[in-house]
Amino acid sequence: MNLYLRLLLLLLKLPFVRHRGVFEPSRIHFRVLPNDCDINLHMNNGRYLTFLDLGRTHLTAQTGLLSVVLKRRWQPVLAAAEINFIRALPPFARFTIVSRLMTWDEKYFYIEQRFERGGDLCAMTFVKAVFLANGKRLASAEVLKALGVKDSAPTVPPALRHWIEMSELKKQHTAVR
Repeated sequence: MNLYLRLLLLLLKLPFVRHRGVFEPSRIHFRVLPNDCDINLHMNNGRYLTFLDLGRTHLTAQTGLLSVVLKRRWQPVLAAAEINFIRALPPFARFTIVSRLMTWDEKYFYIEQRFERGGDLCAMTFVKAVFLANGKRLASAEVLKALGVKDSAPTVPPALRHWIEMSELKKQHTAVR
């Protein structure tokens, strides 16, 4: 229930989010509540992915894309995500989700999302996202055009390149079975 409340609070704040460039990181702040915790008394690993949804919503609003998504009834969906846990987030800890667009290709947008607490990295995620219209995948070029972005895709950083390559290998391995 508290995640719905957090989503509602985020939605109420979105009209006041200052628009920034597509490569500017989005920062949104939260606190670990007791019902976010598991039996080890730190944030449950399943909660991280839900918080990441809120971070991407904030990023989408910050870039100005959210209004386009709503008007055109596009659906932003995940194609893949991988999270690495580094430090636990204890009850009542304040943390920040930092989300930023890294690059794109003809199909997907690649986003890095980080959980930070007091300057320390607690978890890091790479996400591969796509936009759908009427159940069909939109080309990245169409989304970028709606944003007014004419830049070419930035170079893929080595860690992200490795993750993309591993994702493709996993997909091929699964298809062989």
